[in-house]
Amino acid sequence: MLIVAIRTLIMYAALLFSVRMMGKSELSKMSAFQLVVVFMIAELAAIPIDSTDASLINGLVAIFTLMFLQVLISYISTKSEGFKTLISGRPSILIEKGKLNVRELSRLRISITDLLEQLRIQDCPSICDVQYAIMESNGQLSVIKKAVDKPVTPKDIDLAVSEGVLPAIIISDGNLYDRNLIYSGVDLASFENRMRSAGIKDIKKVFLAFCDENKQFHIYLHDSASGPFTKEVKI
Repeated sequence: MLIVAIRTLIMYAALLFSVRMMGKSELSKMSAFQLVVVFMIAELAAIPIDSTDASLINGLVAIFTLMFLQVLISYISTKSEGFKTLISGRPSILIEKGKLNVRELSRLRISITDLLEQLRIQDCPSICDVQYAIMESNGQLSVIKKAVDKPVTPKDIDLAVSEGVLPAIIISDGNLYDRNLIYSGVDLASFENRMRSAGIKDIKKVFLAFCDENKQFHIYLHDSASGPFTKEVKI
C-alpha cells in the first residue's frame, strides 16, 4: 500500500511538471495532436501506478519524452506554417458571406442540426444573422455576424469614452490585496476613508471588494439578515 502511494505521488509530480512545461497555450488550444499527447501521458502514468511490477523509471522516461516532443513540435509550429498545418490542420469555412458551404459540412461530418446548435451557443439563433462561421483547427466554432446585426459601439456614434482598467479584487474574505489596490490607483488611506464613509469599519466583515473598469469599488458584506446572501455597497 505504501509503495503504491509513493509511486502515485511521484507520477503526480511528473505529470504536473510535464503539463507546466508544455505551457498554458497548449491547454487552451487542445488540437488533435495535443489531445493524443494528453491521453498517452495519462495512460503512461497509470501503468506504473496500477502495476507495481512495471518500471517506474521507464514510465517517467516515456512521459518526459512525450513532453519534450510536444514542446519541440510546438516550437517548430511557430516557425513553420506548413508544419503547423500538417500537425493541427486548417480552419474550415462553414458559412461564407451568408451561404452554407455544403462541401465542408460534409467533409467534417457536421449536420445542420449540429451547426445550428453551435450557432445558438454563439448567440446566433438564425443562419440569416451569420456572415461567416469558421471551424477552427482546435474544433471551436468562430461566428462573425452580419454588419447590420452587430451591436452599436461608442465608436459608431462618436461617443467619447474613458479608458477603463482591468477589474481587480481588493478584498477577498477579509484579506486585503495591497498590490491590486495600488494597481487600481488608490492608496490604502483613501480606500479606508471611503469605506468608513460608507459605514464599514472592519475589513474582516467584507466578503468581497473589487474595483471595476471604471475605478468604482463594489463591496459585498456579510449580511446576517439575508441569510447566505451578501449585501452590496458601492463606494
